[in-house]
Amino acid sequence: MVLALVLFLLTYVALLIFSKYRAFIALGSAALFVILGILPVSKVFGAVDWNVIMMIAGTMGTVNFFIESKMPALMADRIIDKMPNVKWIIIALSLFAGLISAFVDNVATVLMVAPVALVVSRKLNISPVPAIIAIAISSNLQGAATLVGDTTSILLGKQAGMNFVDFFWYAGKPGLFFVVQIGAILSAVTLMVVFRKYRQKVSMQDKTVVQDYFPTVMLVGTIVLLILASFIPAESKPAITNGLICMGVMLIGLLRYMVRSNNAAETVRGLLREIDFFTLLLLAGLFIVIAGITEAGVVDEIGRAFANISGGNVFVAYTLIVWASVILSAFIDNIPYVATMLPVTAVIAGHLGIDPTVLYFGLLVGATLGGNLTPIGASANIAGIGILRKNGSEVRNWDFMKISIPFTLTAVVTGYVLVWLFWGLGG
Repeated sequence: MVLALVLFLLTYVALLIFSKYRAFIALGSAALFVILGILPVSKVFGAVDWNVIMMIAGTMGTVNFFIESKMPALMADRIIDKMPNVKWIIIALSLFAGLISAFVDNVATVLMVAPVALVVSRKLNISPVPAIIAIAISSNLQGAATLVGDTTSILLGKQAGMNFVDFFWYAGKPGLFFVVQIGAILSAVTLMVVFRKYRQKVSMQDKTVVQDYFPTVMLVGTIVLLILASFIPAESKPAITNGLICMGVMLIGLLRYMVRSNNAAETVRGLLREIDFFTLLLLAGLFIVIAGITEAGVVDEIGRAFANISGGNVFVAYTLIVWASVILSAFIDNIPYVATMLPVTAVIAGHLGIDPTVLYFGLLVGATLGGNLTPIGASANIAGIGILRKNGSEVRNWDFMKISIPFTLTAVVTGYVLVWLFWGLGG
């Protein structure tokens, strides 16, 4: 157990320090867990959740086709055309980014919507920094709304056995979707206060033209199929059903583009370039590492210690999980954090003798929303800052945090209160 814990801590330190090499670090650590005999070779393949890997890969591919179709840009154009001034454009773009991000990867959402903010900023000769920060943090917020909104949501679905519909209504109570939406509305009010001086008028001259609506059908089809699959009893469908749906829709799109293209090989290569294999390998390695520390009994010990610290009080344990997750996710990537903490949270619930749902939801609220506190706390934030830097705008930490801190605290406090009201008091 000591060896496994030391190896795990070293892995986490390395993930924090050498962020560019996280996938290789996770895979290397996974290999050490096997080589040192902590995790038997026979359990390695089963440790990787292939349903999660396939869901993420398939969704990435479909989102790529969706972005290339220019449908998101057209939708943004129509929103902007209805807004009276810059303040309302920023609010509308942030809400629009959030809506897309509930069903599309956060980083992909930022890549879709940020160019529109850049165009508006150039036309008005104003800084694009506030608008793109608002887009990034709103995208990150909505990642917790649905099963396919973010990798952390997919991980929660796997751990808790939740399907697509469960994020809306779970065991007769409102799910995370409604918690996140109320948080988004109140956070939008916060942004209205932050951007109250942005009153410049604006109008869009050129509208985006969409010539291919099939990727939109693909994305909507993926969501519909996931919803339909959620009604099939678990014992009557393969464990990788959701993964097969996401991969299947992506492959249909790929075949269509290959037939329509003069260069099928380049079409395949283009799609492969857009799939984030780095994240997929990171997750695969983490699944094995977590299986290793679970096999060694580390997860159970951490859970027991956490339950002891809370003194057996469920509200104290819930509060610790939410706010510790906020603080930690402000500085570390929430994917490895959530992947590690989900099994720990299950053990904590076991020691407290409660249903783990309230702790699961608290973990996701803290970890997903908490990443918005700092520029490095979420991949969407990093992507947004990268776009700004590429376009000649440097972002100081305070420039980011004077927007992100009030936004994040509003969203987290809302989620913290609502999850407890829905799941803690009656649980």
